[in-house]
Amino acid sequence: MNLTSKPLAAIIFVILFGGIMFTTATGWWKTESTKQPATFTEGEFAGVANPADIRGSYTFGDIEKAFDIPSSILVQAFVIETSDPAAFAVKSLEEIYAASEFEIGTASVRLFVAFYKGLPMDLTTDMYLPENATILLKERTLTPEQLTYLDAHTVPNPAAESSAPEVAPVQVTESAPEVVATPSPAMSEVSIERLVKGKTTFREVLDWGVSQEIIEQIIGAPMPNPLTKVKDFCTEKGLDFEVIKPALQTEVDKVKP
Repeated sequence: MNLTSKPLAAIIFVILFGGIMFTTATGWWKTESTKQPATFTEGEFAGVANPADIRGSYTFGDIEKAFDIPSSILVQAFVIETSDPAAFAVKSLEEIYAASEFEIGTASVRLFVAFYKGLPMDLTTDMYLPENATILLKERTLTPEQLTYLDAHTVPNPAAESSAPEVAPVQVTESAPEVVATPSPAMSEVSIERLVKGKTTFREVLDWGVSQEIIEQIIGAPMPNPLTKVKDFCTEKGLDFEVIKPALQTEVDKVKP
């Protein structure tokens, strides 16, 4: 049987929009990301949202929904001034702390959320928090390991004269522990200039002694223009910069300055 153009168009319309209506009714059709992090799959925290899966595209509002941490606490911890805390994007932290020699970004938020909620977090890599965040965390129950890590990974809040927005510092009572920014042992072995950060280009990684072959193995693709920033490449290719960064840093550390 030969179909004319009108019946054929009607059939296509029914199949296309009928399918959308069906998947919408069943909950299969979604027009936007739910911004819901993956959960722990085993152990005592099985089924609980995993802070290690927080992405730069998340807002503080997304984190509040997933981990029940008020957005107002998050902006206070990271020294952010905004009229809408829930709308603040995690990835914007890197712009605010761009002048800092220690990177404050998505990994920092993951660390804060994990410690705040008492959830597991891999501490084999260096993740830094501003003083405000550490002060808030020390008001909660932390393990000796977590306290030691914080003491070695706390950096000053943004200076008032910097481009970062000003906020009032956290008020600390006399009983609150003193927060001292102390460089970690790992940082004493690696110069500041040889740290893989959001602004690091592939050219810099090459200059630090890491071969193109190793770089391509880590990123799983041919290396782009050497002047490309590693973070920009990861964003473009859908890669997790917080996974690529420590892998590259490990190779950089193997090469003696």
